Amino acid sequence: MALPLSHVTVVALEQAIAAPLATRHLADLGARVIKVERPGGGDFARHYDAAARGLCSHFAWANRSKESITLDLKAAGGKEILGRLLERADVFVQNLAPGAVERLGFDDERLRGDYPDLIVCHVSGYGADGPYRDKKAYDLLVQAETGVVAVTGSEQAAAKSGIPVADIAGGMYAYSSILAALLQRERDGGGCVLHVSLFDGLCDWMGFPAYYALGETPLPRTGASHAAIAPYGPYAAGDGRTILFSIQSQREWEQFCAVVLEKPGLASDVRFADNTRRVRNRAALQKEIESVFAGMTAKQVAERMERGQIAYAEQRELEEFWEHPQLAARGRVAEVGSPVGPLPALLPATVNETWPSRFESIPATGEHTRALLAELGYGSEAIEGLERDGVV
Repeated sequence: MALPLSHVTVVALEQAIAAPLATRHLADLGARVIKVERPGGGDFARHYDAAARGLCSHFAWANRSKESITLDLKAAGGKEILGRLLERADVFVQNLAPGAVERLGFDDERLRGDYPDLIVCHVSGYGADGPYRDKKAYDLLVQAETGVVAVTGSEQAAAKSGIPVADIAGGMYAYSSILAALLQRERDGGGCVLHVSLFDGLCDWMGFPAYYALGETPLPRTGASHAAIAPYGPYAAGDGRTILFSIQSQREWEQFCAVVLEKPGLASDVRFADNTRRVRNRAALQKEIESVFAGMTAKQVAERMERGQIAYAEQRELEEFWEHPQLAARGRVAEVGSPVGPLPALLPATVNETWPSRFESIPATGEHTRALLAELGYGSEAIEGLERDGVV
């Protein structure tokens, strides 16, 4: 069975994380994604690090199953090639700096006029209007502006998220919006213009913390512990490992005290009688729990959690990620080709047994330029001329 987007062509004038992540998800569903990069260095995210066996970890994550073409879009020839690509495209995604795509001559008026069936998705930092419209934006900066940094970290110091949540939010909203636009086009006909910003996406994710701003008590920073529920967070076992667990109800609290701690009387201790008091007396609660855990290994704690039917997890280090038993048992790790050789890659998070997995290679910069130009009708002499002039 063909993948659901196997009939869709996406042209992506993309860089960094947000837009590439959106188009990678489209590629996972079968879309043909043509990634437009600058001649020479290509997408600057190729050079963030070399952690993936010599390839940038960010680039490896967000760019499998794509074709790469290099174009100098300041040159007339490069603009002409982009225009010809768009003639064959269903979707155009771009996340250049504010105003850049307009300066190149591909503003919304032209795109709507020349390509009426094209779905255009602009991914920006702060949106298409407002006082922040023209500000450059990167993940950490948007985390700061939305308040994510303010609610992350410990009481002593704020912190950013360990993963690029602003980029992920922007990328996932772009992805889902494009899917909706494709459905709308199929039903009603015609393309549309979508605007997705990292700021709006992460503001949506601020969710419950934002409502604390309406009250008198600010949301505290509590490290890896939940700010509003206790116990819910990390606790040290006697062997140096860390167990995280969550108590969601009074029944679970009583069960935890009786089965896991083997101290049923603690459930009625006035300091911990309900969640509000447990949060207020978090430090004392931590001491009570860890005084029991200190005489146990993490495995022994986990066994008691299982008996008590308490939700728990073991804190795993990054080095353990690819060997996680749940990934192994479900065959969730595959292999993808790349310019540095095979790399491990995760299967798409959505499981549909009738959809084949797609793991085409992560492209080298401009790897498909000649083939794509030939597909557009350029002959070998014309291609050599474009290469000689630095257009591709």
